[in-house]
Parts: sequence; C-alpha cells; structure tokens
Amino acid sequence: MIAWIIAAEIAFWIVILFGLVARYILKKPKLSFFLFSLTLVIDSLLILLTAIDLKAGTPASISHGIAAIYIGVSIAYGKTMISWADEQFQRWFLKTGDKKVRLTGSAKGKHEIKMLIRHVVAFLIGTGLLSIMALYIGSQSDTSSLFQVMKVWGIVLTIDAIISISYVIFPSQK
Repeated sequence: MIAWIIAAEIAFWIVILFGLVARYILKKPKLSFFLFSLTLVIDSLLILLTAIDLKAGTPASISHGIAAIYIGVSIAYGKTMISWADEQFQRWFLKTGDKKVRLTGSAKGKHEIKMLIRHVVAFLIGTGLLSIMALYIGSQSDTSSLFQVMKVWGIVLTIDAIISISYVIFPSQK
C-alpha cells in the first residue's frame, strides 16, 4: 500500500512537470490541460487500489489511512500545488515570473485562513473516505487503525487552526 502511495505521489509530480513543459516549452495548452487532468486519474486509481486491497482481505492499516489523507490533500490543495509548481517552473527554468512577496499583517492572516479552509476540506474528504472504507470492509476486519488516523489528523487540524487563527489575532509585522 505504501508503495502505491509513493507511486501516486511520484506520478502526480511527473504529470505536473510534463504539463508545465507542454504549456511553456511546447506551447501546447490543450495538452497541458490534459496532463494536469491526469492528476484526478491518479487519485481515482489510488482510491480504487485501496478499495481492492481492503476487499481482498488485507487488514485495514495506517497506510490505508495515509492513502485517504493523500487523496484528501490532493483534491483540496491540487490547484494550489499546480499554481506553486507553475510559479517555480517560470522562475527556475524560464527566468520569468514575479519575485515572491513575503506576506505580513492582515494579508498573511487572510492567506493562513484560506489555507486552513483547504485543510478542513482535505480533512472532510479524507475522513469521509476513511469512513467509507470502514463501512466497505464492515466487520471483516479491525478498522481501528483507520479511526486512529482520523483522530491524529483531527489533532493536526486543531493545531493548524490555532496557528492560523493566531495570524489573524496577532498579525505579523515582519
């Protein structure tokens, strides 16, 4: 299962890189869009492989939970990650693009809240998938590891919320 997650992550970034090459080097925007769309196929395959693995009788484990986290994060942050990669590609390979501006004050607070909202969306997608996995395998297997992943992720989300909100309450000046 971990190998599938690693393969999905590698495939994700390879597809993004090829999409950026198609967009900027080959000047093929339709091909670029198609390649970026393949990230959804990668996520779908990981969901399918996880379901097959569980249905085949593999005991639910933390790695299945990590797959759900990966999918939730990929869906919630996908556009943001592609935009980040696009900016980096322009800066590193094309020597263009705007110089990165460090956010401060209320702009930093707004950004952190936007990222927190994405984290909440990722959490809802991921925990939804974990719940579906638990229902899918039913009483055939111990699903406590899936719920443990939800619990730990909930703690991480709470810490993220506290930090993000602190940027709104106490805006940074530097």
